[in-house]
Amino acid sequence: MKDLFSKIYRDKGPLGKWADQAEGYFVFPKLEGQISNRMKFQGREVITWSINDYLGLANHPEVRKADEEAVKKWGSAYPMGARMMSGHTELHEKLQEELADFVSKEAAYVLNFGYQGILSTIDALVGKDDVIVYDVDAHACIIDGVRLHLGKRFTYKHNDLDSIELNLARAEKIAEQTGGGVLFISEGVFGMRGEQGKLKEIVELKKKYNFRLLVDDAHGFGTLGKTGAGAGEEQGVQDQIDVYFATFAKSMASTGAFIAADKEIIDYLKYNLRSQMFAKSLQMSLVEGALKRLELMRKSTEFKDKLWDNVNALQNGLKDNGFDIGTTTSCVTPVYLKGSIPEAMALVKDLRENHGIFCSIVVYPVIPKGLILLRMIPTATHTMEDIDLTLKAFSAIRERLENGTYKRLSQALMEKMGE
Repeated sequence: MKDLFSKIYRDKGPLGKWADQAEGYFVFPKLEGQISNRMKFQGREVITWSINDYLGLANHPEVRKADEEAVKKWGSAYPMGARMMSGHTELHEKLQEELADFVSKEAAYVLNFGYQGILSTIDALVGKDDVIVYDVDAHACIIDGVRLHLGKRFTYKHNDLDSIELNLARAEKIAEQTGGGVLFISEGVFGMRGEQGKLKEIVELKKKYNFRLLVDDAHGFGTLGKTGAGAGEEQGVQDQIDVYFATFAKSMASTGAFIAADKEIIDYLKYNLRSQMFAKSLQMSLVEGALKRLELMRKSTEFKDKLWDNVNALQNGLKDNGFDIGTTTSCVTPVYLKGSIPEAMALVKDLRENHGIFCSIVVYPVIPKGLILLRMIPTATHTMEDIDLTLKAFSAIRERLENGTYKRLSQALMEKMGE
């Protein structure tokens, strides 16, 4: 019998093997200062394109005041206990009512964390006789939720309608045999590519197939749609999304999440979501803070409008300069380049040290080998100067990538790693 840890000593994994070279700089970096378009990284000011504060609410004066007063009033602990036992309050109910109204659903339920919330929602919605159909590019929280499922599950090619229909037909056939149902899962916005899920086309398939639709709209909530109610509103199908999920960790710049659906569905879920039934309630300071953020979002679209001014300027500038940003239809702005992991490290170090640009780097195994993805998150707090400086920096690093500078700089690292 092997030692359980033998595999850990033998293989650190595709990302872990780079830990000695990457940790503290490329992964687990420390950004310092107030959440903003410009922060400090290793003592230097950088333009930050890796902060999910889409609407710029993190340091809005009214938000900061509400957060401060809530902490003074309630502390950081109240309420103690899970919602079902001792952690339920009128303010939790108020937030749920306002969220449901904002996203045009009968009811909503506030969750203490997004990751556990969506995972537990999937687990609660399906039994062993049911079948799940989900996008191959689904977020890790969806994948982990699906892993809990004891029945059949199928992935479809990303946003591919032929593949969607093929797998719906397979799922329906199996569900007819088992006596179960079909849960279809899509994201409103896919966080790496920035593409919206094809929700309009998916709900049209309800005329042909019998399934229920769960949408994880973490990146769409607050950024898409006329009022900011998300991808469903943007595509005109919000009323046909059976269970709508969004997190507070993006547009609302906070902690927590919620699900929204018909009242009977929410009533069922709140009695069956294990990650909420057996976990501490969302703290009152966060609940009050979320109410203030939602109030600002509902009062005016000025934050969303400013965000999209910046999104359009950045994305159009990148395209005009010949960069490949894929087929994004959201604020998420991916920039695709060709190169190895060591070249990506050299490139990002150049961006940060010599150009003062901080953005996330994504490499294999998240994307195919030989590709580098620089993932950028525009916010309402960015300025046109930030965008201009970034476009100039990207042109400079592309030239160095193409002329082999980064390959030469990374050669020693590649030899050390046996690449």
